[in-house]
Amino acid sequence: MLLQRTLTALLLAPLAILLILWPPTHVFAPLVSLAFLMALWEWTRLSGLKDLGVRIGLLAVAAVLFALLWWARDSALWPVLIGAGVLWWAVACLWLRHFAFGAAPTRENQLFKLGAGALVLVPSWVAAMSIHRDQPHGHGWTVLALVIVWAADIGAYFSGRLFGKRKLAPTISPGKTWAGVYGAFVAGALVAGAGGWLLDVRGTHLVGLILLSMVTVVASIVGDLLESLMKRHAAVKDSGSLFPGHGGLLDRMDSVFAALPVFAAGKLLLGL
Repeated sequence: MLLQRTLTALLLAPLAILLILWPPTHVFAPLVSLAFLMALWEWTRLSGLKDLGVRIGLLAVAAVLFALLWWARDSALWPVLIGAGVLWWAVACLWLRHFAFGAAPTRENQLFKLGAGALVLVPSWVAAMSIHRDQPHGHGWTVLALVIVWAADIGAYFSGRLFGKRKLAPTISPGKTWAGVYGAFVAGALVAGAGGWLLDVRGTHLVGLILLSMVTVVASIVGDLLESLMKRHAAVKDSGSLFPGHGGLLDRMDSVFAALPVFAAGKLLLGL
């Protein structure tokens, strides 16, 4: 497992960082939209939607929605959607506590899960665009948001392996432990402190950024658990097969989708 994680990171991390740092946001937007559409395709599968035509139709609707949101990029709609994303992840915590909700393969549960997918992906897309287009260091801030999540995942893995005893959510994801959570906090805070310093953040703003990183880590863990819950309801091991031996795009990006709206909202509130 460690070897698989390492090889995947060595392949994907440089590509993701290049994708963030190289293009201007008007080029970044369609590239990221493609990734989000691929994630939506996997989400529709986990939701129990089997009709191929309807799944393709939902992708077309999402593509048009992303284009319209880009056109409205200077409106007040973007902060509202980011706030809706933050609120959704608070609600998702309640769903995790009542994990059996939505498990039955009914039409109503399918629609609920498709709606949840919209609340996962749309605010996250807006947050990614909002951070990336921010001046003067939007590209760097986007990388930092991503690296905080990656570092938290690595910190959780090693801390959980070394010290993990008490399970975090054994019914949903048996491998996660509270020790892993603490390791994720430490790793995320260290990366936020170093990254913030490189982005010329000092004093109380740097302290605020470190605190924001910890809240962002919480969101990333909730995002990971929510996708695990979806997979348990769907009785599948992986969200897809995009990465042979490593699952689908959602398996790699579930934490990031949850973290981005929280990080973007905190960045706005802190004036960073």
